[in-house]
Amino acid sequence: MFESYPSAEDRASSKRRIDIRVLLALVILITASWTSAAEIRESGPSENLVLPQPFATRSVANPPTVIEWPNGREPVAPAGFKVDLFASGLDNPRSILVLPNADVLVMESLRQRSGSRVVLFRDSAKKGVPDYKEAFVTGLNMAYGMALIGDRFYVGNTDSIVFFSYRPGDSHVAGRGSKILDLPAGGHYTRNIIADPASRKLYVAVGSRSNVDDDGRDAKDPRRAAILQMNPNGSEMRVFASGMRNPVGMDWEPSTKLLWAVVNERDLLGDELVPDYLTAVREGAFYGWPYSYFGQNLDPRPKKPRPDLVAKAIKPDYALGSHVTPLGLAFYTGKSFPQHYHGGAFIGMHGSWNRSKPVGYNVAFVPFNNGRPSGMIEDFLTGFVANQTTNEVYGRPVGVAVWTDGSLLVADDAGGKIWRVSARR
Repeated sequence: MFESYPSAEDRASSKRRIDIRVLLALVILITASWTSAAEIRESGPSENLVLPQPFATRSVANPPTVIEWPNGREPVAPAGFKVDLFASGLDNPRSILVLPNADVLVMESLRQRSGSRVVLFRDSAKKGVPDYKEAFVTGLNMAYGMALIGDRFYVGNTDSIVFFSYRPGDSHVAGRGSKILDLPAGGHYTRNIIADPASRKLYVAVGSRSNVDDDGRDAKDPRRAAILQMNPNGSEMRVFASGMRNPVGMDWEPSTKLLWAVVNERDLLGDELVPDYLTAVREGAFYGWPYSYFGQNLDPRPKKPRPDLVAKAIKPDYALGSHVTPLGLAFYTGKSFPQHYHGGAFIGMHGSWNRSKPVGYNVAFVPFNNGRPSGMIEDFLTGFVANQTTNEVYGRPVGVAVWTDGSLLVADDAGGKIWRVSARR
């Protein structure tokens, strides 16, 4: 029996069908990749996120070059607001604390031992510009956070919490402070501190030593990558929430009185991973670091996985975007801004060092309603980037605080300035 072969016409027809199938497959593949790219969403409410796989894009080192602010130039606020220079000539100003008498304390958070200090500004004429400046506290150790409870002024050194005696109207406080708690030093050095609304507890943010705890040292100290709670005298310290790589900014949501924080997530998984976030800090909660992110998305790098911890990891409430570096957080409790901003969260975005296209470098705003985020993230204060192509910047926003007149104060550590944003009348 002879074997039957297809004719030339049949072979041509078959080839056309194969070509069509290949073309369709390519169209489907390309469409899928377009859809995937369009669906990737790394900011907004957690339930709406669509994140890429780890290493879908390469990681880069793209640090900014800081240049001086031109004379007469300032950041840009939305229509209906004006921006004024509140203070200049500061050395790495990072956090701001407004005292009950309207004095403004600014932490010059120098990265060297005994080099940090707190500077006091006073506007005795009530003109929106300080007319008095004084060194309030000196000799601090890579300090960052500040808090006031009654007659005690607290400072978060990188290795301890100390307090100084304070009376309303003091222009400086004496001594080296009384230590109430030791903290692990090194790694992410910022130790922010905040008192609860009833002044019964203090909360301290302590970052990790590393990116993903390669050597296991972070896992040996539960105080790392966590927010701690303690009494005002330092007693009964405990871990309030954990699995937060580097929590920094903290504030109390005004309607619910719940603690919220902004957290800097891990690096080197790609341009679009992992989003930094804003979240309510739930007592006893574990937020995933270093084993997972945004709930139970596994990080492939930890050498000793912990499926038991991943199983209980919870999603943060709100993604801010990958590598934006949120450091400052302040809920708007003033009255002079338009209603849209009342109760919402202002966030100081220090800006990326490791993204192909620089992100951050602004003060962002997240609207809130009934104690929850109620919309997409908005730019509020921009203009810090001088040239995006060359990644030159004039400044980098950090701490934010609502002043007693309802204006917003913004620390610009790279520019050495404090900016004041007020509503036009």
